Amino acid sequence: MSTRPPGRIDGRAGGEMRRAVITRDYLKFAEGSVLMEMGDTKVLCTATCEDRVPPFLAGTGKGWLTAEYAMLPRSAKKRIQRESAAGKVGGRTHEIQRLIGRALRAAFDLCAMGERTIYVDCDVIQADGGTRTAAITGAFVAVYDTFARMQADRLIGAVPAKDYVAAVSVGMVNGAPCLDLNYDEDSRADVDMNVVMTGSGAFVEVQGTAELTAFSREDMTAMLDLAARGAAELNALQRGVLARRG
Repeated sequence: MSTRPPGRIDGRAGGEMRRAVITRDYLKFAEGSVLMEMGDTKVLCTATCEDRVPPFLAGTGKGWLTAEYAMLPRSAKKRIQRESAAGKVGGRTHEIQRLIGRALRAAFDLCAMGERTIYVDCDVIQADGGTRTAAITGAFVAVYDTFARMQADRLIGAVPAKDYVAAVSVGMVNGAPCLDLNYDEDSRADVDMNVVMTGSGAFVEVQGTAELTAFSREDMTAMLDLAARGAAELNALQRGVLARRG
């Protein structure tokens, strides 16, 4: 995948990620907070622990992890109306919130956290494609830091991480597989796919849609191979960031 598909606006090769940066402890008060940057996409991920669980888990000894997602009004070129002002949460937001929650629950052992809930808030402050995948990648670190703080406070014996989890977008742009689509590419891609993977290389979720042109099995294999490479790069970034404790 070393060839450069025509039209990659930022000049990257097909299998090249945008520059990714994870800034921990971004906010003062949250147990875990991360600014996740993927190119020009910036997502603020925070995690909060509360000593309660949904009614369906009461008395089970098991915890819960759930997520909320929002795009700030000027995160895009045109102002986006706040969903609170509209009086309802849109279908896209519901879908992304559930995706983030599922991805994070795959990475942590909920039976080892007691009857507590981790609330994850992912707020897009600047959108240039891949906001949901950036949210998952950054939120993992924010949740990990929250559990690390709970361990330091002797509320739990160890961080209940089963594996790392990261997510990345791939697609077919101008007939070529591309990794980590920015908005320009995402808006005109023949195929758009979001892939969530663990640090051990297992798939948590694959969301793929032929936006303009149906894709072949060979195309899918090429995209999944790129996604695995991108997720591995993000996992390595997460590991490096978390190794620098303090």
